[in-house]
Amino acid sequence: MLSIGEFSKICEVSTKTLRYYDEIGLIHPDQINPENGYRYYSISQLKTMLYINRLKSYHFSLEEIKEILEGEADQSEEKLRLALNRKRREIQEKLHAYEYTLKQMNQDILNLEQGIHLMSYLDDIEVQLVETGSMNILYMRQMMSSDDYTLGYGRYYSRLYEKIAREKLTLVGTPMTIYHSPEYHPAGNDTEFALPIKEAVKGTRDLCGGLCARSVLKGAYSNLTSVYAKLREWVENEGYALTQSPYEVYVTDPYQALTAEEMVTEVYFPVTKK
Repeated sequence: MLSIGEFSKICEVSTKTLRYYDEIGLIHPDQINPENGYRYYSISQLKTMLYINRLKSYHFSLEEIKEILEGEADQSEEKLRLALNRKRREIQEKLHAYEYTLKQMNQDILNLEQGIHLMSYLDDIEVQLVETGSMNILYMRQMMSSDDYTLGYGRYYSRLYEKIAREKLTLVGTPMTIYHSPEYHPAGNDTEFALPIKEAVKGTRDLCGGLCARSVLKGAYSNLTSVYAKLREWVENEGYALTQSPYEVYVTDPYQALTAEEMVTEVYFPVTKK
């Protein structure tokens, strides 16, 4: 048996952390002395602790690690493989995001060296006034927190695509997201996921067409706030008023785009002349 101090030293995990892991049910001491409360871990538990540390190094949350550890014996290997593949995709997405940020930063440094203002890129965002037609959309509407977006988008669009396949519906456009909240709330925003389809069935509605201010983003979604700011400025300067919730149309599938630069998103602001 190893004291909590010895176990802590070997695994390089503080005793405070080990007590917390015990509290949340991640790894319990093998024995606790009833007289003095001293905690002891068995030699075999070193492997479990190293396993936990390895999963933590892969950026799994403690909740995710606990779920993996509690998996059924006959399913644990498959469950671990799926979890590792999912986490690998998440890390790859973050790496791509960092690479894109570095590229932007390098360009900003180059522009500053040439006397070009950091925010000059806003002048390159074009806005057009377009007339859109009405469309029939299959939709799901949810309150989404900022932390939910990455997983939420895939989850809800998958359900919409499954319904289209199951009911043999006809897809006539690319995915859309409509934002209904009048202001941004980190805790939750009224978000509608939609796919344009031909058939009017249960779960569909009409998205009215009309006059829209439109801009096209070629690049990472993190730049969408700049597009929204440019559109809002244009609407005000040109004497228009917003009439409905703004929406995005994803011209390219983010899961098919090899780089952020290949991603194309259209942003629409339904408007009317003041």
